[in-house]
Order: sequence, then C-alpha cells, then structure tokens
Amino acid sequence: MPPAAFAVRVPSGPPRNLLWTVDQFHALGDMGCFEGRRAWLINGVIIEEGPMNPPHRIALELTDNVLRGIFGLGWRVCVQMPLDVGQNTDPQPDIAIVQGSPRSSSVHPTTAALVVEVSDSSLRYDITSKAELYATAGIADYWVLDVDGRQLWVFRDPAPIPGGGAAYRSQAAFGPTESVAPLAAPTSPVRIADLLP
Repeated sequence: MPPAAFAVRVPSGPPRNLLWTVDQFHALGDMGCFEGRRAWLINGVIIEEGPMNPPHRIALELTDNVLRGIFGLGWRVCVQMPLDVGQNTDPQPDIAIVQGSPRSSSVHPTTAALVVEVSDSSLRYDITSKAELYATAGIADYWVLDVDGRQLWVFRDPAPIPGGGAAYRSQAAFGPTESVAPLAAPTSPVRIADLLP
C-alpha cells in the first residue's frame, strides 16, 4: 500500500507529465530516495544537481559563518533545508534567513528575510529561473554568490509581471572589494570577499 502522500487518483485522458507535490517530495525524502543526492522540487519537477565541489562548500561555509554573525537571537540560519514556497515547490536554498527559533513552528518555513544561493555550475539557472521563483514567492532579498565570477548578485523589490509570476525590479552585482547589507540587517554590511573562497 503506497503512503498517503501518494494516494492520488489518476484522471483519464492523454499522457502527461507527472508533477510532484511538496508533500510527495518530502515523503520520497523520508523514504531515503535522495540520500547522498542534491535534489529540490521546482514547479512540480524534481531537479538534481551534481556533487558539491570544494569551492562551493567553502563559499557556503563562509557565507553561513558571516550571516550567523549578523543574525542572532530571533533568527534562524537554515542551511540547505526545506523552504515551502508553494504546493509544488521546495527549492531547498543554500541559506535561508528565517525569523523565529527552531521551536517556534512545527512546519517548514514558507518565507525568508533573505535567501542565498551559492553558485558555480548553476549560475544561469540561479539568476533566471530561481530568481523568478523567489520573486513570485515574495522573497524581498535574494542573493546569488557567483563563486567563479567572484561577485555577489543582489536581487530586490519583487513585483508581478504580465502573464503571472513575478520578477525583481532591482538587480546589482558587487565585486570582492564592495559591501552590501541585508535588508533585514541594514546596519550590518557584508564584504563580498569574506564570502568567497
């Protein structure tokens, strides 16, 4: 007997793509289907990325350390954890800054004050498809750390676009000698060089 998350009635009609819900995606994870793999759910499609290389890991750790120094009590620094931004989307960002404490909720977060993706092989996807996804979810502050290009892309001010969804009206790139402060911590600038390996 399949788990309750998979008990769905298949409608009749022509063949079509099987899209997954967040609940089904999490049930697959609970069964160990993604053990040792980097998978996320985007618009009902399970996407897998290759193994994390050392520069990506180092940049992730550095960014985690810097943001933990800025966001203290009352904030959670969630590293590669679920962020449910819709019934069929859980991008599991590299870092999400979420208000509250680990015990303040019994469900996965649905929003974040800041989302950071560390990017090397996935840069194009992170600054296009994921940017649209996070803008549509209303994430006000989205950063993409471009490890190979040695810069930080900052996306802000999400707004609806014709045809549905949203896009960021403000996009800027900062080099290693520059600094930028999170919207949720405007008096705590981050030097881009401190995030890069």
